[in-house]
Amino acid sequence: MQATIYKSTGSWYSVKTDEGAIYQARIKGIFKIDEDITSTNPIAVGDHVEIQLETDGEEGTAIITGIEKRHNYIVRSSPQGKHKKHIVAANLDQAVLVATVREPRTSQGFIDRFLVTAAAYHIPVILVFNKMDVYRDKEMEQFEHWKEVYEQIGYTVLLTGAAKGIGIDELGELLKDKTTLISGHSGVGKSTIINGLMPGLQLKTKQVSGWSGKGLHTTTFAEMFDLPNGGRLIDTPGVREFGIVDIPKTELSHYYLEMQEYIPQCQFNNCLHLDEPGCAVKAAVEKGDIDLDRYVSYATVLATINENNYD
Repeated sequence: MQATIYKSTGSWYSVKTDEGAIYQARIKGIFKIDEDITSTNPIAVGDHVEIQLETDGEEGTAIITGIEKRHNYIVRSSPQGKHKKHIVAANLDQAVLVATVREPRTSQGFIDRFLVTAAAYHIPVILVFNKMDVYRDKEMEQFEHWKEVYEQIGYTVLLTGAAKGIGIDELGELLKDKTTLISGHSGVGKSTIINGLMPGLQLKTKQVSGWSGKGLHTTTFAEMFDLPNGGRLIDTPGVREFGIVDIPKTELSHYYLEMQEYIPQCQFNNCLHLDEPGCAVKAAVEKGDIDLDRYVSYATVLATINENNYD
């Protein structure tokens, strides 16, 4: 029987069959995945699997007997260790990164690490800057700058105030009939956005921690929801960092999309765009064709990639 993973809580998975039935399922025995990836979680939300109903177990339980080849997936460094990988979700049409300019402020480094990882797995990203209702003039200036930079690269950028319902309908249109991952730091208003998209859901929301300015975790496990107007949304735990894995130094610049057209013009085909002579990327930065902050972000991320290509 065909099913899709809707929630993973460790050893048990919530699955939904193509006919709409929901079961609690588990893996029995050794489970081999025909993917060239080793991760701390063998199955992820969004995976398409084969299940077999249990006749001698609890009512409504099933065994996962196989997994279909993934269309794509997105990974980050595992909480269990920086040199381990964790599949965040699989079979995605796109991703939404929720960021904030204030309460808490999302760093450009975090945004760019997410964009790099998504680009590496060919996943388009919509950037949503939330909490516009608390932005002052200087925060709006920062947003307008980021909007210009990222839209010029080719990303879709939205401004929302989810607490007041601002921009939610516009976002909903972009999610229609697609499977979308939604991610971001804790405290950026992900749950409020999801509640706005799905009024009957009522996910828990928490305020930003006053003493640290950081968000408080409200989601423990990744979970997929069916959107009322068509499509699916995968909610993920709030992440403090987004560790890049399996991207060699020589490939990183390919995932800064605005650098792609200049890379072939570099004098050396293994150019890292730092101190090498004849570097077309650095020339584009000096001319203003590539945003300086994005270049600094690239150099910073590059410095974190060691010889094993781990963050």
